[in-house]
Amino acid sequence: MITLLVPILSLAQVSADSLKSDTGMSAEYKSEHRSQFKIRMSPFAAIASSAGIAYGFVKLGNHGLSDLDIAARHEFALEHPHSKFRVDDYLQFAPGALVLGLSAAGLKGRNRTIDQAGIYLLSNIILTVSCQSLKRITKVPRPDGSSNAFPSGHTAEAFASAEFLSQEYGARSLAYPISGYAAAVATAYYRMYNNKHWLSDVVAGAGIGFLSTRASYWLYPKIKKLLSANENGRSVLLPSNGHNAVGAAMICYF
Repeated sequence: MITLLVPILSLAQVSADSLKSDTGMSAEYKSEHRSQFKIRMSPFAAIASSAGIAYGFVKLGNHGLSDLDIAARHEFALEHPHSKFRVDDYLQFAPGALVLGLSAAGLKGRNRTIDQAGIYLLSNIILTVSCQSLKRITKVPRPDGSSNAFPSGHTAEAFASAEFLSQEYGARSLAYPISGYAAAVATAYYRMYNNKHWLSDVVAGAGIGFLSTRASYWLYPKIKKLLSANENGRSVLLPSNGHNAVGAAMICYF
């Protein structure tokens, strides 16, 4: 269990650090006076998330790290017989759903509900394209014998959602990022517990998910500005979800 938590919880610590460096907030919540989208990437955040992704790639050609994957699988999935507990299929979305639920209920976050939805959608597009592309390129077998293990899409979604919750409501209370990252770590654990992913899959997925949300905060205002520049409202953004992929298309009329 320690083998899993050390690299993954290093990403969770990023959230606590960013509450100070990214927001500069006091105990009083002042979302109306701060930049809604501008968040800084600390060196620790960049190193921790990049290291998680790099670890997954290095493992692909490293026998030592492959042996670590096998040992982790034995500890989490094979040591004691157990039935699958597929809470990870739902837990991955819990932090993101909490953000939209709190905002819809009237509790102010960093952004308005419509912008939160846009950021979350964009984050999902980024992580889905990244994960699905890597799965098809690497074709790593899963521990249970099925295909396309690397990286873990569930873990990427969970960490993207956790960072989304942290950015939107972390300045209100540390309980939000802590609960979000707890759900993310639990999702990663259950992906291995259910014999669906290797340790390296979930570590890389955590890095991809975290960076996907950070990237969405940087990209979203630029996309929003592009759409707003069309005064006649002749640009339409159409989200789509199908065939295990999330996407979007923009139609512009000239």
